[in-house]
Amino acid sequence: MYENEIYSGDRTGDHTTGTHQNYQMNTGNIPQEPEKKKHSGGFGKKLLLCACLGLCFGLFSGLGLYAVQQATGLNFERPVQETNNVQGGTIPTPSPVSDVKLTTTDGTRIVTSDVSDMVEEVMPAMVSIVKDYTETANFWGRTYSEDRQGSGSGIIVAQSDTELILVTNHHVVDGASKLTVTFIDGSTAEAQIKGSDADMDLAVIAISVDSLGEETKNAIAVARLGDSDALRLGEQVVAIGNALGYGQSVSGGWVSALDREVSFSDGSTGSFIQTDAAINPGNSGGALMNMNGEVIGINSSKIGGEYVDGIGFAIPISAARPIIENLMTKETRFKVAEGETGYMGISLQTVTEEFSYLYGVPMGVLVLETEEGSAAESAGMLGGDVIVRFEGEKITSYEDLQDVMQYYGPGSEVTIVVGRLLNGQYTNVELSMTLGKRP
Repeated sequence: MYENEIYSGDRTGDHTTGTHQNYQMNTGNIPQEPEKKKHSGGFGKKLLLCACLGLCFGLFSGLGLYAVQQATGLNFERPVQETNNVQGGTIPTPSPVSDVKLTTTDGTRIVTSDVSDMVEEVMPAMVSIVKDYTETANFWGRTYSEDRQGSGSGIIVAQSDTELILVTNHHVVDGASKLTVTFIDGSTAEAQIKGSDADMDLAVIAISVDSLGEETKNAIAVARLGDSDALRLGEQVVAIGNALGYGQSVSGGWVSALDREVSFSDGSTGSFIQTDAAINPGNSGGALMNMNGEVIGINSSKIGGEYVDGIGFAIPISAARPIIENLMTKETRFKVAEGETGYMGISLQTVTEEFSYLYGVPMGVLVLETEEGSAAESAGMLGGDVIVRFEGEKITSYEDLQDVMQYYGPGSEVTIVVGRLLNGQYTNVELSMTLGKRP
């Protein structure tokens, strides 16, 4: 820059504008900016300040924690940690905070999903059942029939000197022309029906002990029946049965509900055990077991339908036991030769569900008239009566009546329940009848 250079101009920062002032700049007279002094102790002072602040924070935090401890009575001291030796060093073992307890238990309860030992113990009492039956259908006035098979399960519940007694579902054996039972060793035997209860969906079948081989006798066992009234919600259970007809299988779950009321299409209701153990077609008649290896229910895939997953039902064994004991006392039924069934001497017609709904007539077999001098007339059966039970079997159609009568020949004494119209409503009347010979 040149010396004694003179600048003139406006003072933009002055309140008086338009006034020209001269400024003389002499480089020789301009004072030089003093050199900045180095502060050798600046970082140390900052460090000391931080330390003081930290001490103050810790002091006040400690006082606050002490006040909370005195007010609540809790002990926040860090527990002494133990160490476990591991390869390459040690790791601390955490200890629970002293004096702080969430729950107190008197013992330890262990829930395990391994049921293999229990299943191995009870499996010899479980059987698979195959039913041979004939399915009929009417089209345009013509009747068509087809031989078919169905699968189910059963439980060995008793054994006498002459018979092996098994329990299953009524719908497993209903309408069967032949029942074949498969045991744990793979051997098979033909079974006969002793009795059934359609309302409870229970049936008892029997196998002659003489028809069993020695290996089978040694392989099978009698199941232990438990107490379903003692079940608790959430208790672990196991379902065993011939699922889909593939053979015995095991599924596990829990008691989802107790005393679950289920309604059926005929208007009746029942109380059952609900479980999320898989119960599929073929499982019907099989066992629902508790962890003690006791039968606490009889599975039924028919109850509740087959349209949902995770919901299965079983007949409580405490409710089924008296019915099973009663059916066990009945005489084992054997089919009579074809054409040699007993004869009632009636003309009849099936009361369909629609007809029953429209006219208030019970579902069953309507007696149109009785033959003079027939077994039906002698027993007091009247035209207009509706046969609803035959020897304890529920009758809802002519086919049901045919199925049950094939076990009774001429001279057989049977008990029949009819619905009779009395005082404007149907009342059940029990009749005793000795079947005649077919003319």
